[in-house]
Amino acid sequence: MTATTRTRLAPDQRREQLLGLGLRLFAGSSIEDISIDRLCEEGGVSRGLLYHYFGSKQGFHEAVIQRAADDLIAQTAPPEGDDPIAKLSASLTAYVDYVIANHQGYRSLVLAAAGGNEGVRAIYEQARAVMIDRTFETPGVEALLVDTPATRLVVRGWVAFVEDTVLTWCDTPDGVTRDELARIVTDALPALVATLR
Repeated sequence: MTATTRTRLAPDQRREQLLGLGLRLFAGSSIEDISIDRLCEEGGVSRGLLYHYFGSKQGFHEAVIQRAADDLIAQTAPPEGDDPIAKLSASLTAYVDYVIANHQGYRSLVLAAAGGNEGVRAIYEQARAVMIDRTFETPGVEALLVDTPATRLVVRGWVAFVEDTVLTWCDTPDGVTRDELARIVTDALPALVATLR
């Protein structure tokens, strides 16, 4: 691998460049496997400069994970429209596509959050809370969901089901298409909510 020519960038541009490189590497590997040396070489920066922007390797990892979580939230925002099921389906299809495109990194995030890393867990839980809140705040969704503690509990469980189902499918599709997968996870929510009635 040849060394990247070092280019002077404004601090905000450099930080964005490093986060972009981190996201690209994160998409195809676990967060722990992102090589700081490789990142510095590709970014044309020294370790010292990387640590200047992010404080430490852990600080960099958490910044990359936060950016990935922000991207996931943005990419899965429900579209405009009146049909809550159509909005849910579009949002979940975007989620499926995000996980497919970032499979290794997303799995790494889930495992790190479950494995005791407090910083990663906080980012993960905050992103999950935003997505659950957004489910209830989507215009028209009241026809499908009534915002009660019991419904929130069911939605939280459904989110875990969706996550595990999509990650399992990424490892072993077993003849289930992407569209079928999106339909399965979409149809599961109304079915679960129906148990509350």
